[in-house]
Amino acid sequence: MGLPQTSVQYVLPKVSTYKNLEQRKVQVHNPGFGQALVKIHAVSLQYRDLAIAAGSYDIGVYENIVPCSDMSGEIIAIGEGVTQWKVGDRVCSNFSTKHLHGDCTEESVQASLGGQSPGVLTQYRSFPVEALVSIPKHLSYVEASTLPCAALTAYAGLSGPVPVKAGDHVLVLGTGGVSIFALQFAVASGATVIATSSSDEKLKIAQKLGAKHLINYKKTPNWDEEVLKITGGRGVDHIIEISSSSNSSAIHLTKWSQVGGAGTLKKSIKSSRIGGFVHVIGFVSKDQPDMDLVVSVIMKTVTLRGVYIGSVSQFKDMNRLIEANPDKTRPVIDKVFSFGDALNAWAHLESQKHVGKIVIQVAKD
Repeated sequence: MGLPQTSVQYVLPKVSTYKNLEQRKVQVHNPGFGQALVKIHAVSLQYRDLAIAAGSYDIGVYENIVPCSDMSGEIIAIGEGVTQWKVGDRVCSNFSTKHLHGDCTEESVQASLGGQSPGVLTQYRSFPVEALVSIPKHLSYVEASTLPCAALTAYAGLSGPVPVKAGDHVLVLGTGGVSIFALQFAVASGATVIATSSSDEKLKIAQKLGAKHLINYKKTPNWDEEVLKITGGRGVDHIIEISSSSNSSAIHLTKWSQVGGAGTLKKSIKSSRIGGFVHVIGFVSKDQPDMDLVVSVIMKTVTLRGVYIGSVSQFKDMNRLIEANPDKTRPVIDKVFSFGDALNAWAHLESQKHVGKIVIQVAKD
C-alpha cells in the first residue's frame, strides 16, 4: 500500500480569531534524511492556540499558520539514516523539535510547533526523528496527545531545580490541563496537594484525583490565608502558578480570566514557605512591578521560575513516571471532537468549562 499523496490541514489565514480557521489540502512528501512521516491520530488544544489565533500572543508570524503543537500518531514511513524508529511505532513529537536537552535557546523557541513553526493539526506530517518520543503503552492516542505541552510543562515545573518529593505540599491553581497534570504528578510523588478553583464541581474532580485540600477562591478570596492555615503557617513547597490575565497588556481575550482570580502571583508568594518555589506558567501581566510583590519575594527568598514546556530528555523521563504510576497519572480528557469539528473544540476551550484536556481526533485509533 502506497503512501498518501495529500493531507488535509487546518490553516489560519490571518490572526484575529480561531473562527477564521479553514481546511486546505497539501501534498505529502516522502520523509527526508533523518525524518519520519507520521499519520496523526489526535491533537490536543492549549491556551496558547487560542491566544495565537486571536493575535494576542505575538510569535512574529501572522499569516497562514498551521495551528497546534501537541499530537500523537503512528509512523508510516522513515527516511534515510533512520535506525531508531520503524513503521508502526506510536509517537509524540516534542513541542519544540529542536529542544532536545538542557535549557531553551532562541533556536529551539523558533522551532516551537503551531506558531513559530508549522503545527500539527493535519492528517500527515514529517518530523525530525530526534524530536519523537514513544507513547506509553497503556495510553490511547487521544490520551497521549495531551503529553507534549500540558503534561511536560507540569513535569518540568515540579522536577527542578529542586524536585518535588514525598511529604511536600504543592499548591495547584485551577483545573486546566497543566494544573491537573501537576496535581497527578505531585500525588504520584507522594506530595500533599492543595487545589483551587472557582467551581465546587471541578474541585470534586480534583479531589478524586488525589487533592487532599480544596479551596473555592470565589468563596474564599483570601485563599492564601487558607493555604497557610492548612500548612500550619509554614506555607507550601511548590506552587504551579498559571497566570493568564484578561487585564494584562499581553493578553486581550475578554472571556479569559486569571486562574486564581485577581492578583494570583502575589497571593501565591504569600502561600509559599520560606525558600519555596513558584513555577510561573502561561502569560503574565506586563504592568509595572508591584513593590510589595518584590519585597515579598525578597523576604521569603522565594524562587520565581518561568517554565517554557520541556526537552525531549525530560519528556522521556516524564513517560517513565507515567508508566510507573499508570492509575495516578492517566490523562484527564474533558471532551473529544472530530477533525471536522475543530472550531467547536476551540469554542469549548474559550468557554473555560473544561476540566483537563480538549482533544481533536484526527484519525480513528
